[in-house]
Amino acid sequence: MKKVRFEDLVKIMERLRGNDGCPWDKEQNRKSLKPYLIEETYEVLEAIDEGKPEKIKEELGDLLFQILFHAQISKDMGEFDINDVIKKIHEKMIRRHPHVFNPPSPPFNKGGKWGISAKDALAQWEDIKKREKGYEERKSVLDGVPKELPSLLMAHRLQDKAARVGFDWEHIDQVFAKVEEEMDEFRKAFSDKNAEEMENELGDLLFALVNIARFIEVNPEDALRKTISRFIKRFHYIEEEIAKQGRELKNVSLEEMDKLWDEAKEKENI
Repeated sequence: MKKVRFEDLVKIMERLRGNDGCPWDKEQNRKSLKPYLIEETYEVLEAIDEGKPEKIKEELGDLLFQILFHAQISKDMGEFDINDVIKKIHEKMIRRHPHVFNPPSPPFNKGGKWGISAKDALAQWEDIKKREKGYEERKSVLDGVPKELPSLLMAHRLQDKAARVGFDWEHIDQVFAKVEEEMDEFRKAFSDKNAEEMENELGDLLFALVNIARFIEVNPEDALRKTISRFIKRFHYIEEEIAKQGRELKNVSLEEMDKLWDEAKEKENI
């Protein structure tokens, strides 16, 4: 089998956008491709959650092709090409890892361990990032978090950025207390039948829960997506079992569905 090189994939993209290429590919622009870029990213995440190497490999390829697509559009517009993209990230990775590529002294201590911790490396990354050209316009430490991120992930990133400059709880017990406080405020808004306040307090409660996720080093977006996946799988089990009985869900009691739900949970642990 012929070995496929990166350049071969670039040529495929060039041909698809060329004069005799695909009409659909030729019509695309940056904005029209945004949904596909997001979709392919989430398909990679799903493949990772499923832990299937073959699927991860396939989905990473689809995501890579989206990057090539955007680079080709920029090349067609006379801006830059994929080689410029590679050069840019190559320079950035070396520049932001001086402890690896340009250490003032060997990066290992006498014990044979890294002389810089992961936390130190992250702080160094942020410091270099601030000093780089193009970041002067950022007035706040919270700048740079994409507004199109899913809400849970965005909350996590904002909290993390604030925590790096000391705006953070000292202990997780304080975060638990905050969650309880927000829950009490939500209950009050609910009792008052105040729709606007219920929305505000629910948002505060979710934000506090994200803080707990950050403290225990769990990605809240991943956690919720996995819960959603389990919900879908268990509900499908309920539907299938009810269908085997020749019945419809609307004619099944909640008690019966709860029993099937528990059966689905038990099967997951076998």
